[in-house]
Amino acid sequence: MTYNHKEIEAYWQAYWAEHQTYKSVNDFSKPKYYVLDMFPYPSGAGLHVGHPLGYIASDIVARYKRHQGFNVLHPQGYDSFGLPAEQYAIQTGQHPALTTAQNIARYREQLDKIGFSFDWSREVKTSDPAYYRHTQWIFIQLFNSWYNRATDKAEPIETLIALFEKGGNAGVDAPCDDDTPTFTAEQWKAFSEAEKQRILLKYRLTYLAETEVNWCPALGTVLANDEVVNGVSERGGHPVIRKKMTQWSMRITAYADRLLQGLDTIDWSESIKESQRNWIGKSVGASIDFVLAGGEHKVEVFTTRPDTLFGVTYLTLAPEHPLVLQITTEEQRAEVEAYIAATAKRSERDRMADTKTVSGAFTGAYAVHPLTAKRVPIWIGDYVLASYGTGAVMAVPAGDERDHAFAKHFKGAKGMPEMINIFDKDISENAFTEKEGMTYQNSDLLDGCTSFKEAFDKVLAALEAKGAGKAKVNYRLRDAVFSRQRYWGEPFPVYYKDGLPQMIEQQYLPILLPEVEKYLPTEEGNPPLGNATTWAWDTANHKIVSNELIDNQTIFPLELNTMPGWAGSSWYWLEYMMEKGDRALFPTKAVTDYWQNVDLYVGGSEHATGHLLYSRFWNKFLKDRGFVPTEEPFKKLINQGMILGMSAFVYRLEGTNTFVSKGQIKDQNVQPIHVDISLLKDTSDELDIEKFKAWRKEFADAEFILEEDGKYITGREVEKMSKSKYNVVNPDDICEQYGADTLRLYEMFLGPLEQAKPWNTAGISGVYNFLRKLWRLYFSDSSWQVTDETPTAEMLKALHKTIKKVNEDIQSFSFNTSVSQFMICVNELSALKCHHKAILEPVAILIAPFAPHIAEELWKHLGHTQSITYAPYPTHDDQYLQEESKEYPVSFNGKVRFKRAFPTDMPIAEIEKAILADPQTAEQLQGKAPKKVIVVPNRIINVVS
Repeated sequence: MTYNHKEIEAYWQAYWAEHQTYKSVNDFSKPKYYVLDMFPYPSGAGLHVGHPLGYIASDIVARYKRHQGFNVLHPQGYDSFGLPAEQYAIQTGQHPALTTAQNIARYREQLDKIGFSFDWSREVKTSDPAYYRHTQWIFIQLFNSWYNRATDKAEPIETLIALFEKGGNAGVDAPCDDDTPTFTAEQWKAFSEAEKQRILLKYRLTYLAETEVNWCPALGTVLANDEVVNGVSERGGHPVIRKKMTQWSMRITAYADRLLQGLDTIDWSESIKESQRNWIGKSVGASIDFVLAGGEHKVEVFTTRPDTLFGVTYLTLAPEHPLVLQITTEEQRAEVEAYIAATAKRSERDRMADTKTVSGAFTGAYAVHPLTAKRVPIWIGDYVLASYGTGAVMAVPAGDERDHAFAKHFKGAKGMPEMINIFDKDISENAFTEKEGMTYQNSDLLDGCTSFKEAFDKVLAALEAKGAGKAKVNYRLRDAVFSRQRYWGEPFPVYYKDGLPQMIEQQYLPILLPEVEKYLPTEEGNPPLGNATTWAWDTANHKIVSNELIDNQTIFPLELNTMPGWAGSSWYWLEYMMEKGDRALFPTKAVTDYWQNVDLYVGGSEHATGHLLYSRFWNKFLKDRGFVPTEEPFKKLINQGMILGMSAFVYRLEGTNTFVSKGQIKDQNVQPIHVDISLLKDTSDELDIEKFKAWRKEFADAEFILEEDGKYITGREVEKMSKSKYNVVNPDDICEQYGADTLRLYEMFLGPLEQAKPWNTAGISGVYNFLRKLWRLYFSDSSWQVTDETPTAEMLKALHKTIKKVNEDIQSFSFNTSVSQFMICVNELSALKCHHKAILEPVAILIAPFAPHIAEELWKHLGHTQSITYAPYPTHDDQYLQEESKEYPVSFNGKVRFKRAFPTDMPIAEIEKAILADPQTAEQLQGKAPKKVIVVPNRIINVVS
């Protein structure tokens, strides 16, 4: 019988679906193991062969754990809200729900073909109202919570109200808005209900605030920092400007310290942890006030080096700093306003990354140095960010490279002091140093200080004595903007009464997206939901009604923004814990107590400071409020590497339609052009000229300079797999030609999971041949040939060596070496003519996590009526791995000349005698007497002459 992968894979995929082989149940009596992939956004392009890499790895682990007796949860779903579907709807007029459903169907078809053991009964889609009702519910919980630093956790807002009623807010230690007033209990009680709500909004974990955002006029929406590249939107390349807007925000900064501490408790790569540490950016230093020369305003700066205060030459404010336009003199106003307009076009990410560009403007204003009373000029510069620290820095050109570059660039300009001692020094000659033993000579206050700490403490004490500064811990992390001016996202469960947000009671969730005719913002600039005609909340009847009925008495306008893409992905692992029939409520305590959190999470490293950070934040919040039992959502995280594509290039002579084969390029000016890899012949580098000419109209009349053998040879280069580079390989094609099992094994065989590696279709045939060789252990050309004969010691050794290796490899996620071991094992068993059931039955189980279709087929022919899925995984027996003899390399003066085997228990003296008596030794010695024979047991023999 021949190995027919098409029939086998189609049969078993249908079998698994019909029997719901991978459906997990909440059986609390069994040990659990939760395996999760970062769920995909279903794009219209479908999957290429790079996408399944992480899924295959997690599937191997899920299958392995089932074999070990664990109750495995291995679900899959779709992150189905998002900008791409909305943009497609704008371009084509198709509702995003329709295109999203089509894309999901395509993804599901492709995933099923690869044979993943997903529990599809627990599938989630973030755009499903049954799912996002819980996202809305979590938003309400955040709104109704505040962070109590005294207990170091989030608490219901009612506990904050109780503190206000008892003693006002002077003794309350909580993250809140900077402009929060201080009030007594009596004042609180005297506030109107609206005033109380405005105060509470300054403490809530989700709140409304005017925020600097990345605004994209062409897309009509706010973009996250990671959606802006080089000042334009990642999607479409449209200009992006910085703009102040009233937005919903999440007070993630309340959790900054816990987010840092939690990194020490989870098994993640150090690079991902470091990315999060840097993003959170904890700094210990001082807050210092510089009062303006007129005394009307003050500029607060944060610095980790208060000991450098006497080296301050000027202050730099972010262009967006609220004081800028208030303090700018009329003489400088035009220059300042022009600079602000220019910098609004640059994203924060670009400004942070740009260490070379020096630009700024002098405001004309001066501040007073808090300790020397000298006048300090105030500039603005886009190297300072409004969202980091206080949005202002004290510039010490002799101690900071950027300050130095800025001062040097503007040397001689109005408002920049002439300080020769700054400009004539290299940064390396910094007078302000943390190095122990360096004497500070910048002021009488610091004379004699010999350490950074001593100088730090002295300056801080002096500032505190004057009421001009205090110790402070600062974070780079900013509160997360949570509003998007889009249609295709979760609606907020919010209506507005007298301009203040009110939450809709949870029993009336979900608040469904309304139908709209246009997915663009309204002519008045409102978000797309402003186009909805039935988008008002009736508080008497608890339902959405026509906008025409709004009376601001019982019927009120609903929120027009929608939630960002990360809302639904910040808690989805919890929804998977519930069996589909039980999802009417948020996951119950019994269920979350059982599944706890994700044991293995597999996904891309690009989510280090977005999804992974927000997920940890939401999980910690839900833990505080008693909804989940663990601080961290993901115990172990593995970032799979990227599978790269092998691009192909043709070379066009500039200004012509003539193409030069790679080997014929001399000194001509040629233009390399990406060409679709499907236009190459078989898996070679040769271009199919006729297909190429038919590929695009402009190439129909192309001419070619060929190699001497008449072929056109393309250039090849490893690049990111992308449709724009025409180097995408469709997994459907691989499954059709070679089978899903071959695809799975080949992707694992390419190299270590976490490393990038190039795809080469030419290499896949070797893996396919391996599976056919495995098949021939069980089947002859005409029949089944497995016997019940007793296996030999060599067969048992080959098997148990493989069992030991594969178990170790799976546990260390070294899947590429497992595949290598399978190949070694099959070669050894083939050489031994092994057709013994006692060997081949465990071999089928061993390979099942990697190549489940062929394993199931072999298992069935071995006489089993149930799926191989839950068969116990083999464990090795050391007795079969004991060596009876050892082959020694025999060296003469350090050079290996021959090899000879000896029993492993043979005494060293006997080995020496046998070697000296060996004719090959005599040949090497040529009559010389050896000085000594060195025997390293079971390793080497060296004869010294």
